[in-house]
Amino acid sequence: MSRRPLASVRAGGSANAAPWLVTLRIALREFERDDADALADLDSDPRVVRYVGNGKPTPRPEIEIRLARIIRNYATYPGLGSWHATRRDTGAFIGWFTLRYCPPTCDVEIGYRLLHNAWGRGFATEGATELVRYAFDDLELDRVIGVTHRDNRASQHVLQKAGLADRGWGRYYGKRLRLFVAERPR
Repeated sequence: MSRRPLASVRAGGSANAAPWLVTLRIALREFERDDADALADLDSDPRVVRYVGNGKPTPRPEIEIRLARIIRNYATYPGLGSWHATRRDTGAFIGWFTLRYCPPTCDVEIGYRLLHNAWGRGFATEGATELVRYAFDDLELDRVIGVTHRDNRASQHVLQKAGLADRGWGRYYGKRLRLFVAERPR
């Protein structure tokens, strides 16, 4: 899998900019303001947001606020962020992947959200696995976590296939969630 320095992507400043991380089937790049429509489509599907927040589609004004925060966070938290994901074969938007601090802890959380038509094709596992590798090899993190709603078996399975072990329960985002952890090999 290939990675480019994030600074070279930032300098491009275009949705057509080369991705900074590429897997066999996925290309990741930083989000830009023009990506609001794609995020609105993603978060308007009740199946996609079933286990997220209040389980309801995200209103467009909230999408705009979140997108601005995502873009600001590239400078605030170098190496971490949320990345726009496309299929390499078609260039179609499939969702996003993230590595970010998980409040109220100092843990870095891996996350993803994919369009329903991208489910069941291995994209979540492929992207998550590569971000775990990036977290350990490039960022030299010692630990990465993932949290899921107790009933989100599909996401739990993805996290386990990406190398995170089930560690029971934790309190994140004001909820009791299933906790998964990967630690950097020594």
